[in-house]
Amino acid sequence: MSAALVHDPRPVHVALVGAPNAGKTTLFNVLTGSSARVGNYPGVTVERREGRLLGAPAEVRLLDLPGTYSLIGETPDEQIVEKALGGRLAGEPELDGIVCVVDATTLRRGLGLVREVLKRGLPTLLVLTMIDEVRARGGKLDPVRLSRILGIPVLGVVGHRGVGIDPLQRLLPDPSRWSRAVELPPADDAARRFAWVDQVCGAIGATELAPDTRTDRIDRVLLHPVFGLLVFAAVMVLLFQSIFSWAVPAMDAIDAGFGALARASREVLPAGWITDLWADGVIAGVGSVLIFLPQILILFTFIHLLQDVGYMARAAFVVDRVMGWVGLQGRSFVPLLSCYACAVPGIMAARTIASPRERLATILVAPFMTCSARLPVYTLLIAAFVPGTTLFGALGLQGLVMFALYGLGVATALASAALLSSTLLKGTPSVFYMELPPYRWPTARLLARQVGRSARAFLRRAGTIILATSIVLWGLLSFPRATPDPLLTAAEQARANLEASAASRLGHAIEPLIAPLGFDWKIGVGLVASLAAREVIVSTLAQIHAVAESDDSTNLREALRRDVDPETGEPVFALPVALALLVFFVFALQCTSTIVVMARETGSFRWPALAFGYMLGLAWLGAFVTHRVASLWLGLAAG
Repeated sequence: MSAALVHDPRPVHVALVGAPNAGKTTLFNVLTGSSARVGNYPGVTVERREGRLLGAPAEVRLLDLPGTYSLIGETPDEQIVEKALGGRLAGEPELDGIVCVVDATTLRRGLGLVREVLKRGLPTLLVLTMIDEVRARGGKLDPVRLSRILGIPVLGVVGHRGVGIDPLQRLLPDPSRWSRAVELPPADDAARRFAWVDQVCGAIGATELAPDTRTDRIDRVLLHPVFGLLVFAAVMVLLFQSIFSWAVPAMDAIDAGFGALARASREVLPAGWITDLWADGVIAGVGSVLIFLPQILILFTFIHLLQDVGYMARAAFVVDRVMGWVGLQGRSFVPLLSCYACAVPGIMAARTIASPRERLATILVAPFMTCSARLPVYTLLIAAFVPGTTLFGALGLQGLVMFALYGLGVATALASAALLSSTLLKGTPSVFYMELPPYRWPTARLLARQVGRSARAFLRRAGTIILATSIVLWGLLSFPRATPDPLLTAAEQARANLEASAASRLGHAIEPLIAPLGFDWKIGVGLVASLAAREVIVSTLAQIHAVAESDDSTNLREALRRDVDPETGEPVFALPVALALLVFFVFALQCTSTIVVMARETGSFRWPALAFGYMLGLAWLGAFVTHRVASLWLGLAAG
């Protein structure tokens, strides 16, 4: 242990700096044991992230900064790097050292960033990633000689395989002992800088790498203006078909498990409101959302696989022309695609867009992209009311309806972007450029870690927001109760109690506003509750039917199908109502977290308020038209 570490109790702070997709976050995860999101495309990391170095004799804090090609920040994420290295980031202590992470397959470009980092005058360590790919493509590197030329420590690593990690962990705790550059590279003259890069690469034997012919062959198909779009559409169809075809057995098993748990609870526990809260509130509410975990796992497995392979950057390139038609550019595609998981990181990913106009337009239309919170709502209603038939012998109708809902969200986002670009946010689309990464097949461990992190986020929401909302809703659905009537059956008394509850009064108060959409007061309660999170409407409907029925049935799909209006005797959830509710959820902005993040990223609540009102109006109008058209179509078909 060094003397400096013994006498200075202050934690050592070291920042990881590098170009986008250089492997910084993979290195950060290995060194700190974190599970931060990684991906094989630029722009994954858009905010500062901190972790503690594993196995260090003293506390060493590692900062994972957003990727940047230069220390002169152009976009908001790059400005974070500039401020952190300059000691101007609020609450950030001075750095003790910088680890400059450079992709060895693009060493010539990376040396430009190394030159800028060295000019900061801080102890610097150079880490070369992807050294295995350099060797596989016939390239050569001599880190020892590069270290002598630059005057700083240089290490080669393969982060996901642990190659080179041990010596790096030994160096990180004491940056004061790192060797320092004696002579700084030329800075001002471009010709001299390029000559310096050529001189360094020549001295270490870094020859030009052989062309990546495999990547070139695949790109000729995936980047084709016609075939590329067809491949993208085929991938999306396969994804939504798999959600229904592969997940149903596991979903039914989980559903049956929660049903058995509710019945067993009533048999074991004494009768009373605590048992009712457990069976009708917690199990029915939270369980009704957890049964969709298999679909969530399938969705995120596909998304992470496409990201890690390197397909997402290609998809952004293919759709750049389409994005240009609506006033955006291809770089907006990556944040919008990230919204398929959750709108919050998708909106934050818009920091990689340099144009303020395009960044704002991307943020405002991002909530139209179908996030995973909508998936339980879509799956429930489609599985309950859309026949499980196949078309053309292979394509399931349920999967196609799901694909159409996702497509409707994308089409509305693009149309809204076009409207914004022609009115409030007029301007010319900026030039799109994005580095296309080589195709890399992720390890099973990395893919499992990524999917597991997304699954834990889903379970965390079920155990916090949905659990808390379920308990509150159970109270509103259970109290006050109707006066017991000995002439009523158990089922009739349960329905009378529900009609007398506070939630029923709330639902009946807003029913005139939603009646034109075909919605009754129970759906109205679900819409209000889903303002906390979209999937809460599933738990709300499950609780309503659990409270109203005396047989403890937790099969929500069957309960919705047999629910009838006590006054008319007509089904509450006919197909037109289900379709109208689906369309409402495609358009409506029902997520408090998304609204808060939009306000933070835009600097005020003015834009989120505009988005909320616009999307709510569109949702009401879309549901109204859908209900009327579907009712007319079914009437003509029956007649």
